[in-house]
Amino acid sequence: MESHQRLVVFVNEIRKSIRALGFSMILCCLGYYFLSPILLARLQGHLDQNLAFFTVAEPFLAHAKLAFFVTLFTLMPWIAYCFWFALAKPFSLSAMSRNWFIIFTCFLFYAGAFFCFLITLPYGVNFLLGFQSDQLKPVISVGKFVTFVSMFILAFGIIFELPIFMIFTAKVGICPRETFEKSRRYAVLIIAILAALLTPTPDIVNMLLMGLPLYLLYELGIIILKILKY
Repeated sequence: MESHQRLVVFVNEIRKSIRALGFSMILCCLGYYFLSPILLARLQGHLDQNLAFFTVAEPFLAHAKLAFFVTLFTLMPWIAYCFWFALAKPFSLSAMSRNWFIIFTCFLFYAGAFFCFLITLPYGVNFLLGFQSDQLKPVISVGKFVTFVSMFILAFGIIFELPIFMIFTAKVGICPRETFEKSRRYAVLIIAILAALLTPTPDIVNMLLMGLPLYLLYELGIIILKILKY
């Protein structure tokens, strides 16, 4: 099957799940919106931050954004199922392979999110706020706080998927292990670009906090490919 044919099959398969998934996301967002004050208080306590707002609509929008991002984290198993179920058909993945991809996609996503939440995010926030002084005090917008935290955690969840997609491309013959081994210098460049694009702020500290784990995951993917003999 040619590339464009695979793309058409994938799009057709994913469309079958979009309506049900979208409806579930709406219901889940509404439920989490009413829980968002509790969730926001937990985030504030975890990062020890006092928040302010600067427009009338900002608190409402902040709670809505938080509800949306928590919905994405909650529904990730279903999102992963829909994605791999649609991808299995054009690439002729067996049911066993598809199920393993779904399981490890969820595991890596949540591992990346919790790694960020427990380790990277507190360190990054404390470092960035360490530049305050008697003349310069932080006043943090609740909307920007929610966006920063949510995007940072989501980005880490996504980049932790790198090994699973390396395994997939090697398994279906798109990119064998030898290509990854020979492309380390290009991988470093691409990882630096991704870290700059995915981090909510462009400072070097946040880029390193994301880029270093991403490169380690790249090397982990190569090791797993050697073990699996792809």
